Amino acid sequence: MHHQRNTQDISLGGMRVFSDETFGVHSRLELDVILRDGSAVHVWAEVVWVGELRPGAQSKFEVGLRFTDIAEQDVQRLTSVLTSPS
Repeated sequence: MHHQRNTQDISLGGMRVFSDETFGVHSRLELDVILRDGSAVHVWAEVVWVGELRPGAQSKFEVGLRFTDIAEQDVQRLTSVLTSPS
């Protein structure tokens, strides 16, 4: 089952996402990060923190993820996107 989450604050080390689904700290997630050009970067990430958001926010939780496994070619693609002007 695929879940779409709103990604914020992405870097080569990880990212913050907003989700209505809660995750336990240290959970391991397999994710496809969709880039601006519509292509995807496949990563494994570990949940490092979870914060509950106020009622009425865009989602129930914000989740901090640390990338734990990403293919070298995907690191290069992600670097290219992160360093190019929007």
